[in-house]
Amino acid sequence: MNPVVVLIAEDEELLSYTLSEAFIDAGYDVEVAHNGADAIALLEREHQRVKAVLADIRMAGKLTGWDVGHRARELSPTVAVVYMSGDSANEWPAKGVPNSIMLAKPFALDQPVTAVSTLLNHVPPTAQ
Repeated sequence: MNPVVVLIAEDEELLSYTLSEAFIDAGYDVEVAHNGADAIALLEREHQRVKAVLADIRMAGKLTGWDVGHRARELSPTVAVVYMSGDSANEWPAKGVPNSIMLAKPFALDQPVTAVSTLLNHVPPTAQ
């Protein structure tokens, strides 16, 4: 069975490293992008491998976490999408993709792993 790959799109180096370690410790493979453009480029190359996206809403550059989540779903309709934000949670119902999760910063380190696991557990086995 192939490992589940999680894309972490977060421009804050320490947080992206900490999140990466948490997901690796939980048994996931991790790809990291430090801005929306890099995240979308990675998704376009690797969308068949990426099963979950953890995206900060406000990152350096023009593209946001909203953009990353939408592009991820365009490429792979069953990909799990979890958003993170310190100030944009109220925009999630209008800008987030359906069946996604919003985590308000700051959060406990186990919350993103739990959110991704929860969403992945709701994907039909034939779609994985």
